[in-house]
Amino acid sequence: MKGPVERERQYYRIRVQNCVLTIMDVRKILCDRYGGRDFMRGFERLEAEAANLDMANVSEGDILLVEQATNALLSELGKIFEAGKAGPLYMRPLN
Repeated sequence: MKGPVERERQYYRIRVQNCVLTIMDVRKILCDRYGGRDFMRGFERLEAEAANLDMANVSEGDILLVEQATNALLSELGKIFEAGKAGPLYMRPLN
């Protein structure tokens, strides 16, 4: 049985993974559409760094920063998707 600290760390990990997986979905669409442009390297670095996060050293504030940064990125990239220049993010609703 997990204690409260372990549950909190697992919850943090899930929240970070949700952000990273969403960004990776966007990355795939952008890579397919725009190829290997320089900004794609940042996505690759993000994925690697997120995999190495030590949840023992992460706070709620850190997670909120990741979520806010993800939302800001999606807001900026949303303009591309809304204009129809990158195609749909998902072919069908996932939820």
